[in-house]
Amino acid sequence: MSSSSQETPEKVVKSEAEWRAQLTPEQYHILREKGTERPFTGALEFNHETGDYHCAGCGALLFNSGAKFDSGCGWPSFVIPADSKAVAEHEDTTYGMRRTEVTCARCGGHLGHVFPDGPGPTGLRYCINSGSLTFTHAEK
Repeated sequence: MSSSSQETPEKVVKSEAEWRAQLTPEQYHILREKGTERPFTGALEFNHETGDYHCAGCGALLFNSGAKFDSGCGWPSFVIPADSKAVAEHEDTTYGMRRTEVTCARCGGHLGHVFPDGPGPTGLRYCINSGSLTFTHAEK
């Protein structure tokens, strides 16, 4: 599932006007303003299809369906990114909490947070907003 052999993705840089024109208001709020959707409301929370999850901002491959699990937290959860360089992690101390924010390594879009309370093999729970993702079904 994870491979560190990929090169660092080429950065996608756009003006805020370009992002607003490309994204829906919800996607813009999540990806560019570090917003979140209400728990259990995201279109991909209950998706159990086989395929890949991409950044809604730039299309970068972020997660595979084989890494998705039902954490019960209300957002799509994954144990590991599709590639070690697909996401970037940053310390987040907003709202009086200490968390680790997850962003798309390619466009910098906010995806969600990662927590150390997931299942094996990583013990991590990447808690990701549906609005920051698109889904592509696997080829049959």
